Amino acid sequence: MKKLLLASTALAFSAGVAFADEVKMGVLLGYTGPIESITPFMADSAELAFQEISDSGLFLGGSTITGVRADSTCVDSSAAQAAAERLISSDGIVAIMGADCSGVTMAVLQNVAMSAGVPMISPSATSPAFTTTESNGLFFRTSPSDARQGEILAGIVMERGFDQVALTYTNNDYGAGFANAFEESFLAAGGTITSKVAHEEARGDYSAEVGQLASAGGDALVILGYVDGGGSMLRTAYELGAFENFFMGDGMYGDELIAAVGEALEGTVGTIPWASGEGADTFQEIAEAAGVNASSSYTRESYDAAALLALAAQAAGEATPEGIAANILNVANAPGEEILPGDLARGLQILADGGEINYVGATNVELVGPGEAAGSYREYVVEGGEYVTVQFH
Repeated sequence: MKKLLLASTALAFSAGVAFADEVKMGVLLGYTGPIESITPFMADSAELAFQEISDSGLFLGGSTITGVRADSTCVDSSAAQAAAERLISSDGIVAIMGADCSGVTMAVLQNVAMSAGVPMISPSATSPAFTTTESNGLFFRTSPSDARQGEILAGIVMERGFDQVALTYTNNDYGAGFANAFEESFLAAGGTITSKVAHEEARGDYSAEVGQLASAGGDALVILGYVDGGGSMLRTAYELGAFENFFMGDGMYGDELIAAVGEALEGTVGTIPWASGEGADTFQEIAEAAGVNASSSYTRESYDAAALLALAAQAAGEATPEGIAANILNVANAPGEEILPGDLARGLQILADGGEINYVGATNVELVGPGEAAGSYREYVVEGGEYVTVQFH
């Protein structure tokens, strides 16, 4: 199938098909809401890939890509669906880079994208539920599932000598899926969860939840949430003397958390999808040269998601939802020439010549199963007000 699709591409180019159009792709992220501090950097990273593609002059006969931003809010499914509908019906996008948070991403996928036949690549929707959700071949993600992050975080907590912990999670698809994965792995390793409490975002006072968690005991508090609710929960627990040791997941990572929580965060250990190696280093370099904050979370995944959409269109020989969806796995995996960040022009040329590529990108892309990312995780500790890498898993 891969060779047939690429052969069709070669025929299209050799036939002198004229393109030179503006191609629009959605950049659907939570520009408001609990992760609004990181989404501008994610969008910048995605648009960096689009710009690189456009500047090459090699994309579909000289066509360019314009990223069209729309707000998912991260938490309001109705608003996210309305935003996605506008992207498709009014803006004329052919694919969506996004959404971000798992709940709104699932709502957009099932209620908008599938009926419209528009492919999505999320850089940050990590709920394990996507693994078993039928998407008609329209959904992919460049961040790995929380089923694996839960296992890794549980192992880190146990390795650091904490076998009795309290657990709190943000009350949505992301938080619940992550919490269940952590709990299953932690219990299987012989640990005990003294209390498991869901919390809502954007509440002014978390003393009741902290009191409930503390009353059950535990040597540490594991917080799976966002900067707003999760950060406030951590600060409250610290100030009340309820817990001294904290662990957290990827949703809370960011400079804003350090600024908001301060000394209470010192010594906290966490996990976040993160890559190391040549692709990650190259992305860091080109992002910094372009004035993009590459050190924020999910920037690498956003660049890769955008690049995959564009390369899939090139492989199809047309910027259509059908062509892009059919070619994402073809350009993401072996066989083919390996393509890194900053090397997208070479990838476009190879595809135009009828060749094959294996997009490695900034995150060592390898899509398995139904568009799942294999991925790797960074274990870090907060020291001196900075995130310090411990190791990669």
